[in-house]
Amino acid sequence: MPEQVALVIGPTGATGGPIAAALARRTGWRVYGISRTAPSGEAPFTHIVADLTDPASCRRALAAIEPVTHAFFAARAPFREGGVEDVEGNVAMLAATLDALEAHSDALEHVHLLEGIKWYGMHLGPYPTPSREDDPRHLPPNFYYDQQDLLSERAARSRWSWSASRPSYICDFAPHRARNLITVLGTYAAICRELNVPLDFPGSAAGYSVLSELSDATCLAEAIIFVSTHDAGRNTAFNITNGDCFRWCQVWPLLAQRFGIRCGVPRHMKLATWMADKGPVWDRIVARHGLERRSLESLASWEFADFVFAREWDLLSDTGRLRRAGFNACVDTITMIRDQLDRYRDAKLLPR
Repeated sequence: MPEQVALVIGPTGATGGPIAAALARRTGWRVYGISRTAPSGEAPFTHIVADLTDPASCRRALAAIEPVTHAFFAARAPFREGGVEDVEGNVAMLAATLDALEAHSDALEHVHLLEGIKWYGMHLGPYPTPSREDDPRHLPPNFYYDQQDLLSERAARSRWSWSASRPSYICDFAPHRARNLITVLGTYAAICRELNVPLDFPGSAAGYSVLSELSDATCLAEAIIFVSTHDAGRNTAFNITNGDCFRWCQVWPLLAQRFGIRCGVPRHMKLATWMADKGPVWDRIVARHGLERRSLESLASWEFADFVFAREWDLLSDTGRLRRAGFNACVDTITMIRDQLDRYRDAKLLPR
């Protein structure tokens, strides 16, 4: 038997998938992923079917596998971009998972909870930066608070420990995930080129200049596994970002250059509105460049884009706690954007 048995809850999502892949690259681990829907194609984990909203379904699913030593909770209830997220639903899914784990496995050592920078209220307006893990909470609701309180309370009366991660916007080569800044940038730039217009920044002049940060999905997964398997990661939360910061006014000219078009100016417009009629334009691009036939909506979420580009305040996390714990990997964000755009081009999902 393997030394460690991992359960990834939400294994096909933006973070669960990279966590499962990173675990599968290691020796001595058996990796399971639990979700209602099986992944399409090959996956780096053994899939088990369960409805996380049904405690009995979770218990039945875990009863069929070996005792779990490490669980990574990366599931999320459905939500509307920019709205108040479902506190009750998210807490119930975590509670059902913990109940099933504790009923099935006396070998459980650690449970990791994926959170995010909305912990600090970055979605509500300006907030203290660089944000630190022990900063005061904002006025609820915020389901991250309720989930972490539940997790820490359960761990306090158990033999296992917990940790939590707070990444920024997660970027990856994820062809089936439209809520991804890389495909938002690539499809928007390609459409501007097709229409022979400059690459305007779809936000305000203030938003063009504020500090921003991103989280590479692979580096995030490695950091999560590190804090979940080292004593320094026990019973605490960690900001996990690429480790650098940027301003859109630095990135935008480079993006325009990469697509061979003129860099425009900030124009505060909602892409969900302005891109609503651009499906036929994208279809022309697909035909001309021999791309995989995919709808524009399947590649880029414009509601997500509007949420990102509407911000007019700094977004910056202190990652000192993670470094002091011993995880020192970092990612150059500009290089990450370039490399991930190239992966989409190589996959015939974005034009050159």
